[in-house]
Order: sequence, then C-alpha cells, then structure tokens
Amino acid sequence: MTISETSRSEFITLRGLRTHVRHWGRDGAPKLFMLHGWMDVAASFQFLVDALSHEWHVIAMDWRGFGETDWSTRYPGTESYWFGDYVADLEALVDHYQPEGQVDLLGHSMGANLVCIYAGVRPQRVRRVVDLEGFGMTRTHPEQAPGRLAKWLDELRERPQLRTYASEREVAERLQKTNPRLRDDRAAFLAAHWSRQDADGQWALLADPAHKMINPQLYRIDEIMAIWAQVTAPVLHVEGRDSPTLARLAHKEPIPEFRERFRAFRDFREATVDDAGHMIHHDQPEEVARLTEAFLLA
Repeated sequence: MTISETSRSEFITLRGLRTHVRHWGRDGAPKLFMLHGWMDVAASFQFLVDALSHEWHVIAMDWRGFGETDWSTRYPGTESYWFGDYVADLEALVDHYQPEGQVDLLGHSMGANLVCIYAGVRPQRVRRVVDLEGFGMTRTHPEQAPGRLAKWLDELRERPQLRTYASEREVAERLQKTNPRLRDDRAAFLAAHWSRQDADGQWALLADPAHKMINPQLYRIDEIMAIWAQVTAPVLHVEGRDSPTLARLAHKEPIPEFRERFRAFRDFREATVDDAGHMIHHDQPEEVARLTEAFLLA
C-alpha cells in the first residue's frame, strides 16, 4: 500500500481534554472535517484521503476516549460516555478550526450519527453532511429504562476490560476478523494506529474500556428525528451493500420501516457501494471518495 500523504498530528485542548487531531492537505485548502466511528481512530480515514482527487484540508480528531485523545473517565465524576459530550466536542473542534461560516462534515458510523445531530442543532453552521453507514441506533422503549440503569450500575462495580494482543500482527488479524475484506497492508497500517505496546509487552487497544459499558440513557429515536428535521444541509447517506450493521440495528423492525426514520431529513440522498461492509471507507475508499467529492462540489 502506498500512502500518498502522511497526516500531521496536533494536540489541542477541547473542553478541558487534551485532544489529538490529524491533518491532511495544506492550510488554506477547503476544509473537510472527518469524524470516526466507535472503537476507531482518526487515522482510519487515511485510505479515503489517499483516494480524494481534489485538494482539501482534512481535519480529523480522535474522539474522547479513543486514540491519542484523553479519556474522560480519568477525571473525577465521569463514569461513561454519552452523545451530549461528543456533540459539544465536535462544536469545539469546528469553532477552533473554522470559527466563521459553514463547514462540511463527514462521519462514519457513530461519527455519522453525531454529525447529523450537530447539523440539526446548529443548522446555520453546516453546509453539507456525508453520512457513511450512520443509521442511528435501535429503537428503545420506556419499559427498558429500569433494567438499563440497573445494568449500568452493575457494570460500575465490575468494569469491562479490553483484551490485549501479543503482537501488532495479532491486532491486524483482529481487525481482519471483524472485516474480512480488509487487505493485509491496510490492516497493518491500522493496527499501528489502533494499538500501543504496554508495560507488559502486550499490544493494548487505544480505547477506554468504559466504552464497553451500557449507556444508562435510552436512545429515543423520536427525539433524534426531531433533531434531524431541523437539518437544512443536504445529507448524503452512503452504505455498503453487504453491511451487517443495518441488519443488526433493524432486527426488531422490518428494514423498510426502519428506513422511515430518514424521512425526517429535508434533503436526503442515498448511495449504495457494492462489495463493501460497514467499514465502507476501508473496503472501497475510491468509490466513497468519488461519491463524497461529487456531492460536496456539486
């Protein structure tokens, strides 16, 4: 694999947390903010950046608790992660690098959900949104609330842990187990950014184990749709033809009914990429780049 442009790392303070930000491209080029998904890192966008045809200044941060960014649970009084903090972090990032005018946002999975939420609560700040495999989450019901909160309290007593690996190669194999389409060279590149050797000589994932804890708050799709309804920016939703994520999220309701949630957006376009799963920007970065630039530059 040839990396056409190596990213530049920068650390800034956002909302009290030391935050790691990657940059590709030159200052002064059109800015494109990229936000990674759950259990991922900003370097995950390398292959997509390599496939872009036009000149961009791509800005991608590691979300709190991932990659090189601080873990919020290292600070007193913080026990879990929730979307409110992520959205506030995104606003702080945008305000830091582009305090005036409108921004273009691209997110994958969790990052896609968050950029769509931000575009609804700050519609005046967002010009266009590229949503890679962002479906929202499974619909919840009020009767689930007691059990959800009880499970979270139980997990506070016995916190989940992330397994470690004997080598960077094992980390790469773990990535390929989740995504069989991931090429060896890409897996090796990601493993080097996804993990770090610890004091015991094991490779530990760069993620706070608290992300494995259940969220004590229910995901209320009606509230999310009310936010999506306020999005004025055009939204391009891109998904993989073979994505297991849609099937998993929609398992409690037929997919056509699940897709009804997207009617909340005022200007919603869809594209499907063949021979791609959930990690669509790893499987088919050239096609994702083509779709992204055609949409942003239209």
